[in-house]
Amino acid sequence: MFLRCSKFARGAPIRFAAIGLAAAVLTSCVPIQHVGVVGDHTDVYGAPVGNRQVRAGGDLVVGLSAEPDQLDPTTSSSSLTRNVMSAICEKLYDLDASGRIVPQLATQLPTISRDGLTVTIPVRTGVVFADGTPFNANAVRTSLQRDFTMKTSQRTTEMGPIKSIEATDATHVVLHYKRPFAPITAALADRAGMVMSPAALAAKGDNFGNSPVCVGPFKFVNRVPQTSITVKRDPLYYDAAHVHLDTITYRIMTDANIRAANLRSGDIQVADTISPQDVDALAKDPNLKVLQSGFLGYRGITFNTGNVDGAGTPPKTINTPIADSRVRAAFGYSVDRKTLVNTVFNNWFEPACSPIAPTTPYASAASNACPAFNPKRSLQLLKEAGVHVPLKVTLTVANSQDELRYAQALQASVAEGGFDLRIVPVEYATSLDVRKRGGFELMQIGWSGRIDPDANTSSFLATSASSNYGGFSSAQLDDLLSRAAQITDTAQRATLYGQAVQLIQRENPIVYLYRMRNITVYSTRVAGVEVYSDGLVRLGKAAFVSQQKG
Repeated sequence: MFLRCSKFARGAPIRFAAIGLAAAVLTSCVPIQHVGVVGDHTDVYGAPVGNRQVRAGGDLVVGLSAEPDQLDPTTSSSSLTRNVMSAICEKLYDLDASGRIVPQLATQLPTISRDGLTVTIPVRTGVVFADGTPFNANAVRTSLQRDFTMKTSQRTTEMGPIKSIEATDATHVVLHYKRPFAPITAALADRAGMVMSPAALAAKGDNFGNSPVCVGPFKFVNRVPQTSITVKRDPLYYDAAHVHLDTITYRIMTDANIRAANLRSGDIQVADTISPQDVDALAKDPNLKVLQSGFLGYRGITFNTGNVDGAGTPPKTINTPIADSRVRAAFGYSVDRKTLVNTVFNNWFEPACSPIAPTTPYASAASNACPAFNPKRSLQLLKEAGVHVPLKVTLTVANSQDELRYAQALQASVAEGGFDLRIVPVEYATSLDVRKRGGFELMQIGWSGRIDPDANTSSFLATSASSNYGGFSSAQLDDLLSRAAQITDTAQRATLYGQAVQLIQRENPIVYLYRMRNITVYSTRVAGVEVYSDGLVRLGKAAFVSQQKG
């Protein structure tokens, strides 16, 4: 199904010159709230239960904004999967509220040899998986080996140029590298660091994600497709004394309005990815609290320039106008980022032109630079490329209200630059498959972001990387990203990533659009809900407060 805003289907392009005009234009496509509502961008992460009086037990219900893909740390690519897995599958490392990497199933940060080629990780003792299998260095080695070598793995690029993995004894895992790889500790603070039961892997193989077994405060119970995922408290967990809830049910609720209504009614106690259309009203409800933090990732338009046989395979030639970098650059000049993001998202989100978050130490003037909205330059580039104007292009987008609202507004913006944008909405779960197999021309893809910039760049833009959904290939960019990953000096890395961004903005394999904020709302009946800069909704140690009944 194609979507078009009727105002632009037959008329001349409209200039997004002012927010007032943009609001008037957008009301012909989708309803929006008044732009004058300005979001409070103060980070609120939540806090552990601490000394609060809470009661044991209870069944927590979470409104999840989309259905996750398989619950498999090796193969999953959905950010929603991370939220569920965080309750059942701990990692070697984690982030704290300050954004620092801290040990979780490891006991200390890795020891790295002077030449950077040997990384030694000490791991916990006295721990068992949810199925009773002992946790040890050999179990860690089995998981890491699977992440690195499995054909369908989404983690391979994240782990870097590994030569071999060994368990030197029961408490130490050693990674041997072909060349230094500085981002490995950060990678092990996410899905690459989740450790799976070797017994369950042997028994389930590729079907591990249907009933995952890890170390965590909760263990998997069941999944009803498109409806819910349920986990229950694991009595074998090494810190079970601090786990309060009996169960957590993640209820799939794709409609933002329904999630908001269920929060107000108390049918759910936590909801992720709250829409900017709802957050101001929810923040005024005395029975609810808002958590929010900055966003390390981005939303952008990925162009399919070479994904013929699936992401991660060698790119092939695609003979379409967007294969010409001038056409992709023209599209970038057609995006009025600031007006779009302020109008569509009520000033809650921020424009973005780069995969490097400006709040991180790896940002620089080069990575923060943003091409100006310049539709005249866009028309000039399209003319140079010899394409007919308006150029018809098809944008695939997940059919959430906010994603569609932005896509429809974008349709109006790029029209002035000479593009006739057709919008194809698909279910979120379907969109994950579409992007992997390359079944799109342009696709609106988001990334939740990581603390190390390698995971925000190499995985999506290095030649044949596992998440290079557009099939882009550039030897020069490969070299820049490889060199940036081999050094530990932050300033030197920032310089290289700045150079990488300059190349990306010349070639435009991805046109970056905006950065969200991580916005989660929860009931005051619950304590211990936490959301940090990595976007994970942490519920492992949450509880119902004792003064009020659940």
